[in-house]
Amino acid sequence: MDEISVNEKRIRSLTQIYYSNKEVQKAIVNFCQYRETVPRFFEGFGKRPDSLDYPGDVFELVKKGATSFHCSEELWKSPLEINTGMSEQQLNELRKGWDLLIDIDSRYIDYSKIMAGLIIKVLKFHGIKNIGIKFSGSKGFHIIVPWKAFPKEVYGVKASEMFPEWPRIITKYLMATMEKDLVREISGLEKPNKYIRDFQASKEVMPDLVLVSSRHLFRAPYSLHEKTSLASVVLNSEEISSFDVKDAAPLKIKVKNFLPDSKEGEASELLMQALDWNKQEGNKQETSNKIREEFKPVKLEKLSDSHLPPSVQKILQGVEDGKKRALFILLGLFRSIGMEKEELEKRIYDWNKKNKPPLKEGYIKSQLLWSYRNKVVPPPNFDKDYYKAIGLIPTEEELRLKNPVNYVVKKSMGENRKHSKN
Repeated sequence: MDEISVNEKRIRSLTQIYYSNKEVQKAIVNFCQYRETVPRFFEGFGKRPDSLDYPGDVFELVKKGATSFHCSEELWKSPLEINTGMSEQQLNELRKGWDLLIDIDSRYIDYSKIMAGLIIKVLKFHGIKNIGIKFSGSKGFHIIVPWKAFPKEVYGVKASEMFPEWPRIITKYLMATMEKDLVREISGLEKPNKYIRDFQASKEVMPDLVLVSSRHLFRAPYSLHEKTSLASVVLNSEEISSFDVKDAAPLKIKVKNFLPDSKEGEASELLMQALDWNKQEGNKQETSNKIREEFKPVKLEKLSDSHLPPSVQKILQGVEDGKKRALFILLGLFRSIGMEKEELEKRIYDWNKKNKPPLKEGYIKSQLLWSYRNKVVPPPNFDKDYYKAIGLIPTEEELRLKNPVNYVVKKSMGENRKHSKN
């Protein structure tokens, strides 16, 4: 008997016992609301489009031979109205939203554990506390940030219409942010396998961008996996490092909710930073690919607040909206002009006291640590959306000089020349 037949025999001996569990049925159906949901009959998928309406639908399909259930990242007003001939505009009108679904898979479960831990760390760093995690059923994990957490409109653009572009940008941003840490941690593993100690290692486990495409499906929580006969169990972030695939044995599982109860707009900061990062990456490729690589901090003596751009001076008076983005600007500028660490931190904490309300001290500390851990990166140019999001309108002079660092250097050098003449 070949391997495929062994797998099929094994999973078919489990399906009716496993999917008869009412809690499993409810978990699958509750998660799949507003999603295109398709059963798999071991050898192939069922008809599309399809959806699940009631828990009993799961078991009825299993009795007809279904072995697993797969659903979309996209949320639809009516999944059954989807058809393959639809235009982009028609799909946009029917789509009500999307979740950020990050698919991590590797030849080694240890790689996937490291990647999952790093992604969760970066998401939390961006203020996202409610994150869903589940085992893929094989050697990876799925991480989800719900639609509820994202802003529904950004500068007049409907977020629901920006699938798959925006989830792809966020995923690329996460990949770029953590790649060095990923390689370091993978290289430090003590295993009999020959782990690759360079950037090839990250290719073993980077999120699957193929998944971030219209109508692409992923395994529903608590669905079985045909090759392993394991369940796609939901985990807490604390359970990832100690997770063993035996914990996903179908008859041992305890049902939890994969979709966390996110706060409205909880992922706004992540989306905005990812979009700005994407713009900067595009600009680098088009114009000055070496700017960030070659940037060296400028050490300015006798710096006065009068040398700072008007937009930065307004930020320093305290802000109500866009405090995190304002902090990003200040850190980039202060580090770029060579401000001493002690003075920099004093200025940041003094500034935060003027904010209404102030940012939490723990967030300030984490941003300072993050900043000093990485290379100096100049603040965004004045024509970027960062300033508009804080309610600032850069002056003509600021726009002409392009970047806050250029502004400070010009003003400082100009004043120094005046003093030298006198």
